Order: sequence, then C-alpha cells, then structure tokens
Amino acid sequence: MERPQHFLFALVDDFTHIAFSCAVEPLRIANLVSGQDHYRWSFAARDGQWATASNGSVTQVHHRFDALPPCDRLVVVSGTDVRRIDHTVLIAALRRKRSEGTLIGAICSGAYVLARAGFLDGLQAAIHWQFHDGFAEEFPDVGLLPSVFVAHERFVTASGGTAAADLMLHLIEQDHGYDLAVAVADQMVYNAVRSSSFAQRVSVQSRNGIRNPHLVRAIDAMRSHLHETFSRTELADGLGISPRQLERLFERYLNTSPKKYFMDMRLERARHLLLQTEASITEIALACGFQNVGHFGRVYRTAFGVSPMRQRARMPDGPARAPQASITTRPSGLEQHAST
Repeated sequence: MERPQHFLFALVDDFTHIAFSCAVEPLRIANLVSGQDHYRWSFAARDGQWATASNGSVTQVHHRFDALPPCDRLVVVSGTDVRRIDHTVLIAALRRKRSEGTLIGAICSGAYVLARAGFLDGLQAAIHWQFHDGFAEEFPDVGLLPSVFVAHERFVTASGGTAAADLMLHLIEQDHGYDLAVAVADQMVYNAVRSSSFAQRVSVQSRNGIRNPHLVRAIDAMRSHLHETFSRTELADGLGISPRQLERLFERYLNTSPKKYFMDMRLERARHLLLQTEASITEIALACGFQNVGHFGRVYRTAFGVSPMRQRARMPDGPARAPQASITTRPSGLEQHAST
C-alpha cells in the first residue's frame, strides 16, 4: 500500500487562519473522496504546544520547531507580523530539513522566512501582495511574481488566503492526477481554480470596469515608474494620445486626474515601505519619486493624517488581535488524519 505523504505545517504566531485552513482541508478531502490515505499532516510551533492565529484562534500542535520529525513537505504559514518575529529557531530547522532533502514551502507571508534563510535567491516566488514593496526592497535577488503561487521544484510559495487552496490542488494533481484534484475542488465548491499564472489582485480593468486600452497602459506605466517623475505630456506622448485625451480618460473612468492618481500610487507604495522595511525615510522618499523629504512629509501627512515617522511607529493595518483565544483547535492524536 502507498505510504501517505506527510505534510508538516510550521505555524508562526499570528499566522493567517484562512491560508492555513485552505492548505490543510484539500488534503483531508483528497483522502475522503479517494477512499485512501494519500496524505497525513501534523503541526509545529516554536514552543511545541500552541500557535495563535491573527483571528485569535488557537491550534494545538504536535512538534517544536527545534525537534521536527521526518516529513515529506514542510510548509511555513505566517501572517502580517512576520517581520517582527525572531525566526532564528525556525530557520535553523528549515536548513536541517533542506539538508535532509525535505521539500519546503511557504504560504501567505511565509516566503519572507524562506528568503531570510537564503533559499529563494535567484528563484521566483510568491508572497501576499501587501508585502510586495518591502519584500522587493529587502530581497532584490528573489524574482518576486504577482502570481497566486509559484510551484518551484524545491520551494513552493503561495500568496495567501485561498491561493493556498490553489497551490494544494496543484500539488494533488501532480501527485495523484487531474481527476482527484477536480473532485477535491468540487467538494470545496471551488469552481474557479487558478493556475500559477493568475495574478493575486483583481486587474485594473476588472476592478473599475475599464475597457479603454490607453488608460490601462497609462496605469501600467505609472506603476512601473513610481520612483520617477514624469509629466502628463510625457505620459500622453508615450501612449500616442494628447494630454487632454489623457485627462478625459482619467476623469471619465476614475473620477480623478492623472496627476492625483499617480501621486496616490506613490504614497501607497511609500506607506508599504514604511511599514515593511527598515529603509530610512529619505531612502523611501527617493524610491517613491520625491526629491525633497520635506515635501514628501507634507504630502504624506495630508494623505494619511500622520507623518511618515509616526506612521512607522504604528502597527500595520490588519485583523485586530483578540485579547485571548476565542476558538481552539485540538488534534486528536500525534498526527491528524482525515476522517469520513
């Protein structure tokens, strides 16, 4: 009989519960619909007892980070506070597992831990879009993609949320074929399974109902040049239209001007960098196209109601942390198996 493939999930405190659930449930359902134990799974945390999710739920685990058992795949699951947590113990465990030939993966912000370990240099990876700006600044040698997941042979990464389900369905298809993956998706009522080429965020066209190719190209050009400044005329010339046409397109479809839209994009990137990196405010201002730090500070305060310095002192936006656990998940044995 085939030996079940063992997935070990390393749960970093404040991990994202939706990503965790979307990773584990496809394994359970694969066993259920096939009638075979294709998979088994267990959980690990730093103290070997409990891991608390960002929504306040608490999961009892089977293993400590420094005493991980043999497994086929080790998957790191983390959340919004990933940069503020000391990952020394986990990274040491990941390196030991890599030396043993264990396949390693990461979900949501977990790619940050893999990058810190040096696993992703020269490779492509996916991380939740909220972390893109800071990650790209800190790990320039990683080919960060906006995809829902990246299925590299040794290091798989998924961007978070339901993207974890997309990755797991991809792995199930690799292991046991297309029919089982489809059957699992059907059980999940998941009829929009995405391949690795799908982008995480809804496109500008879909979000705003935009069908004008000039406007789409203009926004793409802005996004690619946030560190620069260019005039409305230069942008319009690059699109082959007049500045007045460009103004009308932004007014008609987005109810704003090209100048304000571009400024908002630059400020949003600056906000991400302030919260996700240790770069100085001067460096962030220059990276976002502001030549004068004083001007950057004034514009930032007007937009967000707080100075860049005070913004950095605040916690990043995200789900409010419950004062104590409101939900408790307890495994029934050494490893949790699917049951019918």
